[in-house]
Amino acid sequence: LAGGIILGVALWLRHDSQTTNILYLQLGDKQAPNTFYVGIYILIAVGAVMMFVGFLGCYGAIQESQCLLGTFFTCLVILFACEVAAGIWGFVNKDQIAKDVKQFYDQALQQALMGESDANNAKAVVKTFHETLNCCGSDIVTATFTPVWRDDLCRKDTLKSFFENTNCHKEIDELFSGKLYLIGIAAVVVAVIMIFEMILSMVLCCGIRNSSVY
Repeated sequence: LAGGIILGVALWLRHDSQTTNILYLQLGDKQAPNTFYVGIYILIAVGAVMMFVGFLGCYGAIQESQCLLGTFFTCLVILFACEVAAGIWGFVNKDQIAKDVKQFYDQALQQALMGESDANNAKAVVKTFHETLNCCGSDIVTATFTPVWRDDLCRKDTLKSFFENTNCHKEIDELFSGKLYLIGIAAVVVAVIMIFEMILSMVLCCGIRNSSVY
């Protein structure tokens, strides 16, 4: 059940419309940074393997097999190590991921505003950011004045949008920090469950060993 929940959360994060709209973008020959998906792929793998390992542990307990329970314990140790590695990776890269995406956005915005080569592609990239995150511009000045002189890039709502357009850098930070916190919470929950399962498997192994002696 825990493996299924983790797998479900990971698949939801993988196919979330906001992140997929942004991370599938391509600016010329440059692909949008997608290192964010590394942590999600680890969660997907761990969730799927947990489901199989959980079945193995249940079957081993029913059959009172020390071999199966020992294999179950070994698999849990390996999965736990993967979870710790994923948690460390996420903590180290949590700021870098958002930074890379912001740099990608800034590059596209610069090309779109300056009319550089492949400007049409840059406009499409920028508009996707603006429509997905409901933002405009990379800093306060750009966010305020871009809708006035480049309304082909920002959303054409009402005059109120002139004052209420949100800085895209801020929205990118909030988007990825929220998703990474969710990945971190999922990793912690899985780690706690694994520790409990490892203790339980050791107790069952000892119980089976003692019962076989008597």
